[in-house]
Parts: sequence; structure tokens; C-alpha cells
Amino acid sequence: MPFSIRLPALFSLVLAGMALSACQSGREAAAPNRAALPTMERVALAANTCWFKSGDATFKPYRLAPELNSFSGRPRILAVPRNSPESRPVLVVQAEGSPARLDVFGPLMTGAEGERIKRDVLRWANGANGC
Repeated sequence: MPFSIRLPALFSLVLAGMALSACQSGREAAAPNRAALPTMERVALAANTCWFKSGDATFKPYRLAPELNSFSGRPRILAVPRNSPESRPVLVVQAEGSPARLDVFGPLMTGAEGERIKRDVLRWANGANGC
């Protein structure tokens, strides 16, 4: 009976596999996708929550204008005047390539909040989602 000989070996392999999987339960989460579009999707979600929906005084006069479906290969988000969304943006955050190269520019970057905006964008691009 060749089957009965293999059964104990198979049982041992199953037990060994279960033991190994139990040891791996504390493993770290997978790294975020670093391509331009997934990076900008993360940034857009966090910016919307932390800057625009939170009542942040810096962003209160503005609204988020995401342009993630870009044929140029540069997905981006814009901060535009709340009551005039067709106006020139005061902040542009865009990414290109894989891994993404980020650009952040506009009048808001030259003000006192420029460093905070830069830190937030880099943190979100690297996978953090908190404010």
C-alpha cells in the first residue's frame, strides 16, 4: 500500500506548514506601490481628509481638484479657489514615473505652510495615511 506510506509524510508536511505560517503572523505589511498613479491616489485621499475636510485653516478657502486620470502620465491634484474652481491653482502636487518622482509647487509653497505641505505629501506618498 504505497498510499499509506505517503500519508504520514504528507501529514508531517502539513503540520510543518502550519507551524511555519503561525510564526509568520507578525510579518510587516507589504510596501505601497511606488508608481505615479497609486502614489497620487494615496496623496489625494489623505489630502482630502487632512487638508480639505478637516477644516484646516490653510485650505479652507480652497477645494481639491484631483486630476488622476492623466494622459500625460502625470497624475496630479490641485488646490483651487473654492468659489472659482476654474481659476489658476494655488497648489499643484504631481507625480511621474515608477518609482514616482513628486513635484509640489504653487503659491501655497512659498508661504509659511510650504514646509508642512511638503512633509505631509512625502509622508503620504510613502504610505502613511494619518494627518
